[in-house]
Amino acid sequence: MTNEYVAQDNHRPPVGNLTDFVYGVTDDSPFKVEVAINDDGRVILFHNKVFKNDLSWLEFDLETNKLDFILDGGMVRDFGMPLDKSVSKHMHNAHQILAVLLDEETGDAKEGHYIPLILHRD
Repeated sequence: MTNEYVAQDNHRPPVGNLTDFVYGVTDDSPFKVEVAINDDGRVILFHNKVFKNDLSWLEFDLETNKLDFILDGGMVRDFGMPLDKSVSKHMHNAHQILAVLLDEETGDAKEGHYIPLILHRD
């Protein structure tokens, strides 16, 4: 069970869009993010671009089912990745998400690390 989101560079100045904070986004090489659940019910975030700043934490809104990225220094990126309810139900028990950088040519995992997850409910 996965959710995938592809963000394109729309040739606009940096205004907080997540694509402004990763390296190498072009029309031919978009930023791809996929959230998956493994067999143990753990949440994994796959991405194909390196972030310019470290991810400090992720925030998930239980009402809107949207995942936000918080970069080093507490800057919220205007991303709000909507997740399917079948994926978002696993967020309730998650305290962290494994973020895995994928090699764009091979699709193999290059590196991974855990990022804290904060849940919000209005």
